[in-house]
Amino acid sequence: MFRIRTLNKISEAGLREFPTDTYLVGADVDQADALLVRSADLHEMEFGPQLQAIARAGAGVNNIPTDRCSESGIVVFNTPGANANSVKELVLAGLFLAARDIHGGVQWVRDNAGSADLEKTVETEKKRFAGHEVMGKTLGVVGLGAIGVMVSNAAVSLGMRVVGFDPFISVESAWGLAREVERARTIEDVFRESDYITLHVPLNDSTRGMINSETIRHMKPGVRILNFARGPLADEEAILEALTAGQVGGYLTDFPTSRLAAHDRVLGIPHLGASTVEAEDNCAVMAVRQLRAFLENGIIRNSVNFPECALGVAPGTRILVANRNIPNMVGQITTILAENSINIADLLNRHRGELAYNIIDIEGHLTPPIVDKLRAIDGVIFVRAIGGEAFQ
Repeated sequence: MFRIRTLNKISEAGLREFPTDTYLVGADVDQADALLVRSADLHEMEFGPQLQAIARAGAGVNNIPTDRCSESGIVVFNTPGANANSVKELVLAGLFLAARDIHGGVQWVRDNAGSADLEKTVETEKKRFAGHEVMGKTLGVVGLGAIGVMVSNAAVSLGMRVVGFDPFISVESAWGLAREVERARTIEDVFRESDYITLHVPLNDSTRGMINSETIRHMKPGVRILNFARGPLADEEAILEALTAGQVGGYLTDFPTSRLAAHDRVLGIPHLGASTVEAEDNCAVMAVRQLRAFLENGIIRNSVNFPECALGVAPGTRILVANRNIPNMVGQITTILAENSINIADLLNRHRGELAYNIIDIEGHLTPPIVDKLRAIDGVIFVRAIGGEAFQ
């Protein structure tokens, strides 16, 4: 019986993916084999020795101590792309709100709702809220992952010129981009050419504050900036100064602060990017399926700290070994198995940075002493055995 502890309200669409006969799932489950989380902060949480995995039903993992998890052999999963359409749609809504003062117009109507001559006044006051069409304008997209690609393609279909920048673009994302999307050589090129700039990069040391006083100087006067990725990607002080000076014409963000919300050129949205029923369902289903694949067959997909490694369903006894990425690890593992008359039917080894992971399907009788020998190899982080006559 696998034990899964939920740390937030998880969509029932995802929870239904757990077979009730082999999984115990709930917020009060102790000695959990895995955690299923959305936004709960785990940085101060103590992890038990039996914890094998954490699945985040969402893309960002800032709430999870991934370095500590790696040291403890805990595989951390996220769900990239599962909420991409939801975020894309909100970004497009933000784009239209940035181009035309829809928000100001709606607020004016509300403020004048009691006026007897509202219908006449509308015709004389509407010029105060005139804006621009997005067709023919240039959209700069920084970050071409799942969301950035979808936003780029949608903007192309709206008749916009789209300039994208991502030095780490994946082959899959590149294949998914509309051919009309132009590739910027540098991020400064994006800033110089764009009427609108939208951010779709993760938050890390290299991206924190990427929108700052220096980078804003490269931008067109009156540029509109959309930040539906992470708040700290933009330096708050620099944004406020540029808005007041008119260098930035508007800032739309899904991460408002009290200072930003007080500025009349800021439109703050209360973190609604992934707040759709469909996105929550998709993220939960994807997270649960990844957990099950790992717990039941040792398969790793969409981990943020361990390498991708998939060998299909375990046909019999399968050994899973995580280790430091150092020479002769596979040789030591296979030697121990050979010395104990265990034949290797299939083996897959993958590494990512300082970590490596092995899936080994065996023919033979695995015993606890053999597992102990594998665990005793210098550099081994964890050893699991599943299927057949497996020993943990």
